[in-house]
Amino acid sequence: MKQDLSVIFLLLVTLSVSAQRHDNIQKAFVEHYNVSNTEGIFNMFNTEMQNFLPLSKTVDFIEAMITQAGEILHTEFIKQNGNVAQYKVSFQKAVFTMQLSLDQDNKINGLRFIPFTDTSKPMLKRNITKLILPFKGEWTVIWGGDTKDLNYHVDVESQKGAFDMVITNKEGNSFRTDGKTNEDYYAFGKELIAPCNAEVVMVVDGIKDNVPGEMNPIYIPGNTVVLKTDNNEYLFFAHLKQHSIVVRQGQKLKQGDLLGLCGNSGNSSEPHLHFHIQNVEEMYKATGVKCYFDSIMVNDQLEKEYSPIQNDKVKNQSKL
Repeated sequence: MKQDLSVIFLLLVTLSVSAQRHDNIQKAFVEHYNVSNTEGIFNMFNTEMQNFLPLSKTVDFIEAMITQAGEILHTEFIKQNGNVAQYKVSFQKAVFTMQLSLDQDNKINGLRFIPFTDTSKPMLKRNITKLILPFKGEWTVIWGGDTKDLNYHVDVESQKGAFDMVITNKEGNSFRTDGKTNEDYYAFGKELIAPCNAEVVMVVDGIKDNVPGEMNPIYIPGNTVVLKTDNNEYLFFAHLKQHSIVVRQGQKLKQGDLLGLCGNSGNSSEPHLHFHIQNVEEMYKATGVKCYFDSIMVNDQLEKEYSPIQNDKVKNQSKL
């Protein structure tokens, strides 16, 4: 049974208890949770909480948490207001804020998990900087859009607005013959360019290109370039060809400058460009930003301020 993880919260008393008591209870909760000891968690509830969330519902709730978020890897105290303490809880698949309320007997009388928001990070909803597409010629969007059907990246915090793009022929194929070698793919070795004036803030090179159909999960982005715009947007390019990157960290670029060549490195099954915008440099800390291009051709029609979606064929308005 799938439950809404943000709504289970019962607050019955407002007695103040110490932070140490909350720490002990949240640690016990984590220990029970990570071994799926639902009855142990249920026994931590006070009577009112048990009435509100009987054992069967507690089982459903914890099973839904495990399925959707995985095990708890780390917890970090945020703050305490009265008898409610908040913790940042890092699961395998997500990060939540845990709101934990205790009664005077150190029993849980309130428990809530909501998506964690880092208020210290700059919040960007979309790019401000005017961008061109980061390549020459016409490419096809294979993943792009705001729903999971159109774009599997939407479930990844740092990549919510990401695109995967390839080059296809008239039949819609991304390769010429059998697709068994990287060189058989139209996108492999194609030039990737700076979408705007920017500074290079990160370069990763030297990772081998995969055999098509095989992937490297050790460093998922593969060969990587990250650019920082004047508006503090971070443009992330992944899966570049090994030893093809021609820019260096700290270099100032002009729009259209060459970055490197499209490749098949990292967690990639075929040569393609992965491109997204994020709000900070480090991908594991970042939130994805929706990306709009200033003036591009989409399926042979001119579109301004446009964010491509799956199956769009896109190219820059002017020839580069």
